[in-house]
Amino acid sequence: MNMNRFRSVGLESWGVYLPKERHSSDFIAQETGIPKKVLEEKFGLKSKTVPGPDDHTVAMGAKASQQALERANLTPDDLDLIIWAGEVYAERPMMTYGIKLQQLLGNPTKAWAFDINQRCGTFLVGMLLAKSLIQTDPSISRVLVASGYRNSDLISYKNLRSRFMLSLAASGVAAIIKADYKKNEILGISTISDGRFADDVYVPAGGTVQPISVEAIENNQIYLDVPDPEGLKDRLDKFSMDSFVKVIDDALKLSGYSREDIDYLALLHMKRSAFEYVAKAVGVDPYKQSTYFEDIGHNGQNDGIISLERGLKSGKIKDGDIVVLTAAGIGWAWNAGVIKWGNID
Repeated sequence: MNMNRFRSVGLESWGVYLPKERHSSDFIAQETGIPKKVLEEKFGLKSKTVPGPDDHTVAMGAKASQQALERANLTPDDLDLIIWAGEVYAERPMMTYGIKLQQLLGNPTKAWAFDINQRCGTFLVGMLLAKSLIQTDPSISRVLVASGYRNSDLISYKNLRSRFMLSLAASGVAAIIKADYKKNEILGISTISDGRFADDVYVPAGGTVQPISVEAIENNQIYLDVPDPEGLKDRLDKFSMDSFVKVIDDALKLSGYSREDIDYLALLHMKRSAFEYVAKAVGVDPYKQSTYFEDIGHNGQNDGIISLERGLKSGKIKDGDIVVLTAAGIGWAWNAGVIKWGNID
């Protein structure tokens, strides 16, 4: 199929909301027994965002969405579609969070809404869906992709089986994606998943296999757990690093570029050694051509947009640059997407 017949799609605007509350490395060290030096140097965690009293999941996505709308001088009535690409751990179970976001934005009636989920990979999937729908449905010209994340609530500092997730934090992000927009063109987006890891990380209680109960609460089975942490590490580590490289290469190829063309790599927050490995594996200086946010922790699917904003504020991203956003989600999935920043030639 000749993809050139489709209209171009660009990132018109974006928003980022970070709660003011923080858990410091001192606090986390006291709660976990992990030395502060290890947390800061190995985990890359000097502090992380945690939600305040009003920082609910969809509410944070709504705050970021309002930022994005104001940045582009738009109102919710300018939207044709709302895609919720945030977490399912949100205000109340069994809500449709895209429609809840629609309500929080004043219930614009032209836009319709739906939810998607791929854990920490969801936002790039949302961008892929937004681009695809714009290019195949002439009634859709402007899409809001929004996310809220507060999986920090699902971490028990006393459960060291889940220690690799200690950095889970809280935030909201949003992106407005526009048809025929002559800036910040969204190019190729690649995603892969592997079901071999589907049962390695989950919350034990609260589903149909193990309904919620007083006993489950007393046994701390309402938090994320890793039944076999050593087994997961042995199976996942090398495979995950190779998968990051694969989706980055695939997204670049779809976009007509290669590793040598990367100007900025928006990596998710992960332990420092993994962050450096992925960046160097694709020929990127991890600290000059990316951003390591050890002050806010891992914000799931929000990390890519947070890194994009920080890259712009620091001057690491300039007009004409090739920007690669990455993501990975438990289950397991790996995603990458390419944006040519600035004006479309």
